Amino acid sequence: MQRKTLHKQYKKLGISAVRRIGFSFFAVILIGSILLSLPMSHTIHSTSSYLDHLFVATSATCVTGLVTHVTASEYTLFGQIVIILLIQIGGLGFLTLMSMFFVLLKRKLTYANKIVMQEALNRNSLNETGIYIKRVIKYTVCFELIGAICLAFVFIPQFGILKGIYYSLFHAISAFCNAGFDILGNNSMVPYVGNVWINLVICGLIIAGGLGFVVWIDLRLSLIHYREHFKYFKMKRYLESLSLHTKIALISTFVLIFGGMTVIFILEFQNPLTLKSLPFSQKILASFFQSVTLRTAGFATVDMASLHQATKFFMSIIMFIGGSPAGTAGGVKTVTFVIGLLYVRALMRGDENIHVFKRTIDDQIVKRALTIMLISFAIALTGLFILSISEQADFIDLLFEVFSAFATVGLTAGLTPTLTFVGKIVIIILMYIGRIGPITMVLIFVRKYNAKKGKDVNYIKEHILIG
Repeated sequence: MQRKTLHKQYKKLGISAVRRIGFSFFAVILIGSILLSLPMSHTIHSTSSYLDHLFVATSATCVTGLVTHVTASEYTLFGQIVIILLIQIGGLGFLTLMSMFFVLLKRKLTYANKIVMQEALNRNSLNETGIYIKRVIKYTVCFELIGAICLAFVFIPQFGILKGIYYSLFHAISAFCNAGFDILGNNSMVPYVGNVWINLVICGLIIAGGLGFVVWIDLRLSLIHYREHFKYFKMKRYLESLSLHTKIALISTFVLIFGGMTVIFILEFQNPLTLKSLPFSQKILASFFQSVTLRTAGFATVDMASLHQATKFFMSIIMFIGGSPAGTAGGVKTVTFVIGLLYVRALMRGDENIHVFKRTIDDQIVKRALTIMLISFAIALTGLFILSISEQADFIDLLFEVFSAFATVGLTAGLTPTLTFVGKIVIIILMYIGRIGPITMVLIFVRKYNAKKGKDVNYIKEHILIG
């Protein structure tokens, strides 16, 4: 009896947790838009309306990177600090930061708060929630500080000590949170297309944030466990000890990055507006950087508007897939996409279950993955349909913009600054849904997880024609 009561309580708290997640992002966006609207946040030559500030606040909180005006020239130092704070809050999640303060103050998280954190961090268990939050914060601080120090080797000689340190911190946080915001001016990171150090540091931060905290924690704990039980290190044995989630996340990320790099290199090799004029080594570097930034980061070292249509279409697909779960990346997530592919493979083979790495994936996980992909695609198509009516632009550029917004990537083919009122609203909604997740958005408006007692009835099965 007590077990059933706890189960009902969990379900009730679950939907409440989902709503709190959605509301927390909405509240941060609203406060951020008000702060950015203050005279001290933007320059005297600013022509931005409140909608533009709301757009930027949403883009920053949802770690996207799309902007209607150039950040460096539109916002003052105060405004830029507001933006980077929104990025940090959005990357980790407001509820994660609030829970961190509970942990630091040595206050125990209530059962309800643990449920909220389980939903926010996409965890399967309530065990050691406080410890997990500490690890998330620790990894975030370490990666961002290391990234800032590395970037400082270039930015301090170029911009001076104070400005160089500030630029290093800003772009390290933006890269790790997969936000794509920069304060380098109209040309963004295009002047650094041949700078190996900047490219590799930014790419490293993007990958680190996009892999997800679960992967990094598993890599560390598995290494500690391995050293305790084995005298000599063998890479194969170590990789076999990793969790199924980590294996899928690492392999899918590797394939998408280097597969994407190859396709971009081939398609843009002879494009005079992107790669053709670059030396061969820089062609490789630029292709690699753009493939990595499709992990929902949004930085660019080549002009997106000048890409071939085939390249934009391919990049839209990769953006839609996104990064890995429980991290700072967006999209439907790599693991979700892989499960979808494995499901198709199982159907073609006639297998009842999905097997990978000598493990069977639970049916509920498969259903959730397929639901995420279907709802995400439907939302993106709806946004694309509305933009095709409200905007005067090529269809491929609209597709690129929609997938970039929904997957919280931040790349644009030059469409964002020219968006109409309706277009800006659509992109804002897409960025918001893309950050909190399509299922979370649906559940916000659902009263209960399960149907009422007696309503879930099994009826006689009947065959229908499909395909």
